[in-house]
Formats: sequence, C-alpha cells, structure tokens
Amino acid sequence: MSASVDWDTARGVAAKVGSAADVDREAIATLSSDMISLTSQAEELVAAETGLVSLAGPARGRVTDRAGWVDANLASFDRLTRPLLEKLSDTSDDEPSRIGAMASKVFEPVLGRVGPKFAGAEVGALLGWMSGRVIGQYDLLIIEDENPEAQDLVYYVGPNVMAMEKRYGFPPKEFRLWIAIHECTHRAQFTAVPWLRPYFLSLVNELMDDVDPDPGRLLKAAKTAMEKKRAGIEGLTDGGLSQMLASPKQQLTLDKVSGLMSLLEGHGDITMDRAGRHLIPSQPRFARVFTQRRSSATGPTKVIQRLLGFEAKLAQYEEGEKFILAVEAAGGRELFDQVWSSPDSLPAIDEIRLPELWISRMTASTNS
Repeated sequence: MSASVDWDTARGVAAKVGSAADVDREAIATLSSDMISLTSQAEELVAAETGLVSLAGPARGRVTDRAGWVDANLASFDRLTRPLLEKLSDTSDDEPSRIGAMASKVFEPVLGRVGPKFAGAEVGALLGWMSGRVIGQYDLLIIEDENPEAQDLVYYVGPNVMAMEKRYGFPPKEFRLWIAIHECTHRAQFTAVPWLRPYFLSLVNELMDDVDPDPGRLLKAAKTAMEKKRAGIEGLTDGGLSQMLASPKQQLTLDKVSGLMSLLEGHGDITMDRAGRHLIPSQPRFARVFTQRRSSATGPTKVIQRLLGFEAKLAQYEEGEKFILAVEAAGGRELFDQVWSSPDSLPAIDEIRLPELWISRMTASTNS
C-alpha cells in the first residue's frame, strides 16, 4: 500500500469549507495594485526598524483569493510531506516495514481505495477553515528545482483583507501597510539571516524523519487527555494533537520550534507596531482588534484551535513580545540582535518564558 494524499480532494473540500461571498473585481484590482507598492514600502520600513536587509532581492506581494491561498499551501504541504509519504509507503517484500506490514494485512482493503481521499479531506478541511481567517502569509519554502516565480512570495488574502476593513471601518491604506509590514518582517527574518531558513527546515525534517504512526500512541494520547480532563486539566492547550502524539525525541524538536516561532511571531508583532508608526495613526486600534480577534474564538472554532494547537500559537505572540522587551530593557538592540548570530544563540522555549536565562547565557558568552 502506498501512503499518499489526494490533493484534488483536499482542494475540493477546502473550496467548500472556505467559500466566500463574491468580491468586487474592481476592488480586488485596486487592492492588488496597493499591495504591490505597499509591500515595497513595508520592506524598506522593516529594514530601517530592524536592520534586517534581505539577501534575496526585493519582496514580491501577491493578492490572492481563498482558493489561491489554499493552492499555495497545498504546494507547500506537498513539498514538506514527500519524504514522510515515502517513508510510510511499503518497502520491498524482502524488507517490509513494521507499519507497511501491519497496514497491508489490516487496512489495505479499505485504505488502498479511500485512504488518500480521507487524508485529502482532512487537509482540505483544515486549509478551508484557515483560508477564511488568514490575512497574509509569507511563503518561506524555496525548492531550487521548482518554479521560482511561484515561490518566496508575500501573500495577501484579498477577500479577508477587505472583509476586515469593512467590518471594523479600517482606513484601507493604513491597514494594508500595517499587515504588509508584518509579513515583510517574516520575510526579512528568513532572507536576511542566511542560516535561519535551512535551520528551520532542518527542524521540520527532524519531525518528519521521526514520525512513527503507531496506533498505540494515539490511544495512549487519548487516555492521557481523558485523565487530565478528569483531574480538571485541559489536555489540549499545550500544542494540540501534535504535542500529544509526539515521541520524546520529537518533543525536544517541538520545544526548539516553539522557542523559534515565539521569537519570530513576537518580533513580527513588535515590528509591525513600530515600523512606520508615523504613517499609521490607526495602528493602536489595529493592534487591539487583532488581539481581541485572536482570543475571541468560541464554539467549534475554539475546539479546532485546541486540536490543532493554535491556542499555543496565540500564546507565542505574547511570550515572544515579552521576551524581546525584557532583552531590550537589559541590553538594548545590541543585545537582542545576538539572536540572529547563530542557531546556538536562539532562545529555547524556557528562555522565552524566563528571559533572564537567555540574557545571562548571552552575557556569559560575551564575557568569556
């Protein structure tokens, strides 16, 4: 049995889940024109604020609809999961894998036909739900042998941008520059720091390499969650199913990812509020609305966020910001900029939560 995902099914399910009302084409054209120029302006503002100057050429902004955003992310999923899917596929008859042997005996009659479609439906449902909430995104995956024009893009989901502007009465030019600054900050992080992209992808590859889809692990995770629930502890708030199903080795890698993402998300939020502040008088209101929006999910949305670990991601913004402010208070921009010097200088998740640990480590390293 060959492990795979039916990407066409994923695309179809995402389109149904993430369908949006028709958007005025003229308004989209205006938004597209704005975001091309505002992305260039935002890149300059980010460089002036952070000192991070991209080594990959000018940033390119692209306005897309929800389906276009889904397609871009399906392409990223495809790139990331190729090694994993190859691993989960059957090996030769001489050396059957444990998973392959079990699957061929138990699940092949069914999963051989519907497995890829079921996996596609799951991915599609996730991306469809997300496509209705995402405002912008930087595509950090670059595969050298694939079309460069379709990579290293700063995406803006047109219907969602305009829906936010309409719902909250945001001044369009200010709001559009503000979100462009956030996404260009993420691009600067990954294109101005030469080692950061390969380091991040190495962590992703570690997680993929260590995947062992043992059904017993799922049962054990479910049992642990129920035990926590009976004890009055919420079992899905520390990273969702990914944390619950991770092996001890994967937990260590996830801790590195959590520390890195807290740093990058906090840095993105602080930069979007500082860079170009003189050009964005409405910035404080934008920040308040987005903070409320991140924490106001209820009902099914809340459940989805817990399952996927989004609540942990939301905490990363706040923890990352507090870390950066504490470091700047202790040693200014010069001390904070040490985070970009090497992977060893990145804060671990415990150092994000207790900045004094990182400050002491960096100070000791400088004085030695």
